[in-house]
Amino acid sequence: MKRLLTALVLSTHLAAAAIPSPETHFGHKMGADRKLLDWEKVVTYFHALERSSDRIRVRELGKSTGGRPFIAAWIAAPATLKRLEHYRQIQKKLADPRKTTTEEAARLAAEGKVVVMITCSIHSTEVASTSTAVEFAHRMVTTESPKLRTVLDNVIFILVPSLNPDGVDIVTRWYRRTLGTPHEGTSPPELYHKYVGHDNNRDWYIFSQQETRLAVSQLHNQWHPQIVYDVHQQGPNGSRMFVPPWLDPIEPNVDPVIAQQCNMIGMGIASDLTAAGKKGVVVNASYDFWTPARHYQAYHGGLRILTETASARLATPARITREEISESAPGYHPRERSWNYLEPWLGGDWTVRDITDYQLIAFESVLWQAAVRREDMLRNFYGIARRACERTGAFAIPKRQRDPGAARRLLETLAFGAVEIREDPADYIIDLAQPFSSFAKTLLERQTYPDLRQYPGGPPRRPYDVTAHTLPLLMGVEVQQVEGRRGAPAASPPFRFSGPKSLSAQDTDTWRQVNDMWAAGKPVWRDPQSGDFSDKAVEGWKQIARPRVALYHSHIPVMDEGWTRWMLEQFHFSYSRLGNAEILAGGLKAKYDVIVFPDQGPSSIHNGYRPGSMPAEYSGGLGEGGAKALLEFARAGGTLVFLNDSANYGVGHLGLNVRNAIRGIPARDFYCPGSLLNVALDTSHPLAKGLPASFPVWHESSPVWEIPHDADAKAIARYHDRDVLASGWLLGEKHIANRAALVEVPAGKGRAILFGMRPQYRAQSYLTLKLLFNAMLL
Repeated sequence: MKRLLTALVLSTHLAAAAIPSPETHFGHKMGADRKLLDWEKVVTYFHALERSSDRIRVRELGKSTGGRPFIAAWIAAPATLKRLEHYRQIQKKLADPRKTTTEEAARLAAEGKVVVMITCSIHSTEVASTSTAVEFAHRMVTTESPKLRTVLDNVIFILVPSLNPDGVDIVTRWYRRTLGTPHEGTSPPELYHKYVGHDNNRDWYIFSQQETRLAVSQLHNQWHPQIVYDVHQQGPNGSRMFVPPWLDPIEPNVDPVIAQQCNMIGMGIASDLTAAGKKGVVVNASYDFWTPARHYQAYHGGLRILTETASARLATPARITREEISESAPGYHPRERSWNYLEPWLGGDWTVRDITDYQLIAFESVLWQAAVRREDMLRNFYGIARRACERTGAFAIPKRQRDPGAARRLLETLAFGAVEIREDPADYIIDLAQPFSSFAKTLLERQTYPDLRQYPGGPPRRPYDVTAHTLPLLMGVEVQQVEGRRGAPAASPPFRFSGPKSLSAQDTDTWRQVNDMWAAGKPVWRDPQSGDFSDKAVEGWKQIARPRVALYHSHIPVMDEGWTRWMLEQFHFSYSRLGNAEILAGGLKAKYDVIVFPDQGPSSIHNGYRPGSMPAEYSGGLGEGGAKALLEFARAGGTLVFLNDSANYGVGHLGLNVRNAIRGIPARDFYCPGSLLNVALDTSHPLAKGLPASFPVWHESSPVWEIPHDADAKAIARYHDRDVLASGWLLGEKHIANRAALVEVPAGKGRAILFGMRPQYRAQSYLTLKLLFNAMLL
């Protein structure tokens, strides 16, 4: 027996020795100072682990936006991995109590495994978690500790080493370029996701980006994880790590059991970190539980756990003095002890290895808690779905719609999010008695965000993100809340709609067809009255040429610029990216008809990066020379389109004669952090073609226009004189009532269009897209 045990131990050690260590594969330890990873080496390392261990399976789910492999790893006991499909079917049955009795659910909960998914580095300047994933994967396939063996036996662990593979390489490439220079540790002067940059974790209900669609369709919707742990980093001058409980508010469609289990898991992580001697752990601070844009699984029966660890300077150590620690933060004081911040971290050296150490403890803590409460987690998962199926009522989406293209997009979005949709002769019906009705309900109903203040009567307490997400209002789709109707089978896309005639200005899809006609060299005519299009000459209609569109692209990366590119490409617009040097060179009207400025601050446009803060070729902005060139472009007949904050640049630096009526008003008196507000439209204006007379627009730190009596500017859309709020949160309605949200300011033979809104907001606001598209044809 002794010889047998010795042989077993020896074989175990030999097997472990055959498994490559991270240090051997990458040439350095994970979390080493001034070392970042190449995505190709991350992928090959996970495949090397798979070849050498029976505890891991690796799958390429598809390609990223930039063509890199998008991978996930399944880690569990070998016996579990051999029966993965069996356990996936258990998850599927527990997720749908309409097909699974309580008796069968009890049996499945006793047999099944908790599915825990950990996702890393969606924000690519938050560099540590991909290294943590590599080190933790190696630990899981080599460990013989009883604790982690318990995890392997009770959990199916899905590890996504990066939700943004392209960004891993973008940041690594920039970091190596600047290593040893004064710019070491800076963020790259480009979006670290091709289209949406940091907003890639605001895409979890509109599903616009390839990486989101891969993760949702092949992981979330296939495996129904009980826990999704999303690993992030935060700024360096506060706590060392945030874990749940979350701040208020909790979105009302999140099941209370999910919220309570988030509290439980988060406090468990906090306890484990503190027991390991890690200081600076904060709970119930900074981050709320409101928007579904960041919380997909919370509307599909599972927990979304977030940790935010303090950052270094990418992989360069940071030295933080006590005086540099923030004096205030949402929910706690970073320099003072409190119930939710028991051991303040008050300065010192902070490295990427420190971040990795905190994250390794958190990884293990989440998995251990899931393992020891395996049956409870599965039973609760079933109970959450059962409560969702006990809802009554339904939403009906009429098949006859003003904008059939937007209605189809709305239904496709819901269907992609695993919402069941059936049809009757007149409507598409979404019954709320279904497992994922929370997702449908939160996207289809109007939000009433609570009036939260820093103290009674004081300034508002800032939400972590925005406060509204009502897709029917954003898309301009009629949706009716009705009594429940059941019995018919679910429908599958494509969805069929009746509505405006072909090439109607009311139909968003028309713009794609019109751009395809131009691309094919076909002529296009437009009705001056309705705005409808035709590929044949019609009496009284005007033939229009394809606009030569330029989109401003500064050295400072701007998410709204990426979203604008995304939307232009989705509707097949031809456009050029226009940088500072080309603007400063002048002669713009010879090349372009329209120049679009995304939502970007005036100083960012005018000044750019401060000299010395980045390599010289990235420093500076448009300056006075750029403003002069833009005015010359407009006066020669060009159209300048300014979106949201960039409109303040047009007013401040081009001398456009309008005034931002809310500038300087304190937040306690006027506040709108991201909401839908009602406007009335001047339907006689060319920008109004295809739009209704009244609708909501997306207001997020937006200017509100007051036109002086001596100005020749024209208001195209004005806020209502009362009942301005359509969805979300608004303080101080009186400050914007009857004032303009959209104006045209003449400039010589051309004009400037000032949007006090984001008409292409995060690929959601299909209704107001038509305002932007019309502006390109003036």
